[in-house]
Amino acid sequence: MAAEPIPARLDWSRDGLDWPNRAASHFIEAGGLRWHVQRFGATEAPAILLLHGTGAATHSWRDLAPRLAGSFSILAPDLPGHGFTAMPAPRAMSMPGMARAIAALLKASDFSPSIIVGHSAGAAIAARMQLEGLVTPKALISLNGAFLPLGGLAGKLFSPAAQLLAGIAFAPQLLARLAGDQTAIDRLLASTGSTIDRAGRQGYMRLVRNPGHIAGALAMMANWDLDALARDLPRLETRLLLIAGANDRTIPPAQADRVSRLVRGARLDLLPGLGHLAHEEDPVQVADRIIAFARDLGLNPGSATA
Repeated sequence: MAAEPIPARLDWSRDGLDWPNRAASHFIEAGGLRWHVQRFGATEAPAILLLHGTGAATHSWRDLAPRLAGSFSILAPDLPGHGFTAMPAPRAMSMPGMARAIAALLKASDFSPSIIVGHSAGAAIAARMQLEGLVTPKALISLNGAFLPLGGLAGKLFSPAAQLLAGIAFAPQLLARLAGDQTAIDRLLASTGSTIDRAGRQGYMRLVRNPGHIAGALAMMANWDLDALARDLPRLETRLLLIAGANDRTIPPAQADRVSRLVRGARLDLLPGLGHLAHEEDPVQVADRIIAFARDLGLNPGSATA
């Protein structure tokens, strides 16, 4: 039986011409994948790894990363199958598989993070990396982290539905066409409880119009196992800061409160008025919280850029 064709992916020479912080971008081979990564800051500064969530890419850090660059050395990749990073085999899109892939990227980049900042599913990957001994950071910072299984009917249908769609060859093309309307994207973004700027909305539009990116997001969702992570969270040994938007309609702040009680020494920091994309809504406030936490850890970051 012939292999299913791989949906067309974003082309850097075309789709990357006006990519946010393009000057910080480069490509690297690691773990059998070609990665798109962005680097910011001075190499001698404390190191931070930024991991975006499902369906996003490095554009998610377009304002936060430059603000942190005066204080840290930063590595921000597009996750496997997302943005401009290549798509691995479907089984490698599981949480442990992605954790191992990012560990290979860190090794190839000679980058050892003192702090890992993860948004949504990126926070779950960061926790799995630490639990598996793939990284030894001083701390993890979760931005509206997706650590726990969804409750109710959504939790029962989420993974099976993603598995079904991921197995249909034409599903990514169909979904990309259905989502190729700015009004639909604006409604989807509004449902997160966040209001983001025009550059952010255009970035998400570019991503969801691309069948290859949609295929990566579907594969990630189809292979996700948050039940295992929830069981393992009490074993998390590194310091954990949970930054949660009080208006988050995607991952309710109550989840961060539950996680804070599961992980010994975890700290919850609630951001009034902000939603799931809090770091895109108010990068200044989020950068300030990250820098203050780093100082509490004794990392002595420099002053943030304006």
